[in-house]
Amino acid sequence: MKVVVCVKQVPDTKGGVKFKPDGTLDRAAMLAIMNPDDKAALEEALELKDQYGAEVTVVTMGLPKADAVLREAFAMGADKGVLVTDRVLGGADTWATSQTLAGALRNLDYDLILTGRQAIDGDTAQVGPQISEHLHLPLISYCEDLKVDEAAHTVTVKRQYDDGYHIVRAKMPCLVTCLSELDTPRYMTPGGIFDAFQKEVTVWGRKDLKDVDDSNLGKAGSPTVIAKASDKVAKGKGVKVTPETPEEAVDYIVNVLDEKHVI
Repeated sequence: MKVVVCVKQVPDTKGGVKFKPDGTLDRAAMLAIMNPDDKAALEEALELKDQYGAEVTVVTMGLPKADAVLREAFAMGADKGVLVTDRVLGGADTWATSQTLAGALRNLDYDLILTGRQAIDGDTAQVGPQISEHLHLPLISYCEDLKVDEAAHTVTVKRQYDDGYHIVRAKMPCLVTCLSELDTPRYMTPGGIFDAFQKEVTVWGRKDLKDVDDSNLGKAGSPTVIAKASDKVAKGKGVKVTPETPEEAVDYIVNVLDEKHVI
């Protein structure tokens, strides 16, 4: 069984967020981590490797420094890593990103594609479903538990839904988007970290993407227009009051809410 995991290097917001003049994230200037939902998807793939001997390939699109998340995946136990990077791919929205990843995935053999539900820098949850459309694959989203039946060549997914869940079965090949609650990612081992830096990362550019038009790539191929972008605004100091009785406290709160037309 061959499993491909799509991961994204996202800004570590604890280190602050920086923007370019055009409103897009200045990813080169920020600390970065592996997207949490994607890391859970990677752990699920590694558990399938432990159970069935699956081959795990990790694919990421980004700047050359996104090589770091592939090295992290190697240290956790992934077998192969593919970095898709090219200047013409910069500034991509979800549409252009999914087109790019689909173009890369067409070069690979797979039974199952796993992605995170969404990335913490965009929170759109669009890329995984869009990839499935481009590749004409069945999609199961919001996975919180996954079982594989190798003999039947199917996956059975417990899919989170509002206050309940669905049990959905699909024939492979298919694509599943994973919640961070799906798995607790394993730690990298010292030996795994050492070996990770000896492994070769496959690097692909625009010329390696299959069946993708230039009009669907990069910022030029992104229909999303950013009207405004900013870091989170720091809150000002609150107002401290010291009412003498509970009744005075209630009256104060009610008056403030009334003044702000909340009640």
